[in-house]
Amino acid sequence: MRFTSLGSGSKGNATLIQAGETTLLVDCGFGLKEAEARLQARGIDPAQLTAIMVTHEHGDHLRGAPMLSRKHGVPVYTTPGTARSFKTPVPLFKPINVHRPFRIGDVEIEPVTVPHDAREPVQFVFTFQQYCMGVLTDLGSITPLVTRSYQRCQALLLECNHDPEMLANGPYPASLKRRVGGDWGHLSNQQAAQLLSSIELGGLQHLMISHISEHNNHPDLAMAALAPVLQSNKALQVHTLTQDEGCPWIPLQPA
Repeated sequence: MRFTSLGSGSKGNATLIQAGETTLLVDCGFGLKEAEARLQARGIDPAQLTAIMVTHEHGDHLRGAPMLSRKHGVPVYTTPGTARSFKTPVPLFKPINVHRPFRIGDVEIEPVTVPHDAREPVQFVFTFQQYCMGVLTDLGSITPLVTRSYQRCQALLLECNHDPEMLANGPYPASLKRRVGGDWGHLSNQQAAQLLSSIELGGLQHLMISHISEHNNHPDLAMAALAPVLQSNKALQVHTLTQDEGCPWIPLQPA
């Protein structure tokens, strides 16, 4: 099992996961041409995709998914609530029941409902043989379900969206500050640290600091907030995902 980020931030998000004969694109927040270029930069022809999975309808996660699906004949998996935001029909739409795990190709997928200001948002845990990877961005608070679901990951893409002080003193209008910092907004560095303190870190190989706000956070602040929690796992590799480049392919080691 291996994965790569095509980019992570408020202007577009996309993650590729390969396991066995299956290639999954999680979110596609870039326009069609940009998404195709970023896939090809990772050595992936869009027609190779087994499926596109969309976590929710905000443009930085959904934007290119319908177009990529129609052009290359790739099914789109998302919740019925998210699918209501498709501006044009997606013939290969596959609805996700958030209460039931499901399989795409070689990969078992656990959908995880999250508190976010979208119609039916969901995040995912992916399992293939002895490998397990989690994607967790775009949520405003940590629920017991979230804590339970991400206990055994070897890789975790985790939102560290904002530093509360930078958000409070930053350029956003008051209403947007309340939205971002609220229970249905985005995780702060400290909330991400809280989650990590509640899960088993011994088997975690890669932590990807994701969805960093360009106005309300800085990688150094995120690292400083997480560092005390991560001291128990000296072998853990921590990466900061960027908007423009994401990260190269990263292989997982067997559990």
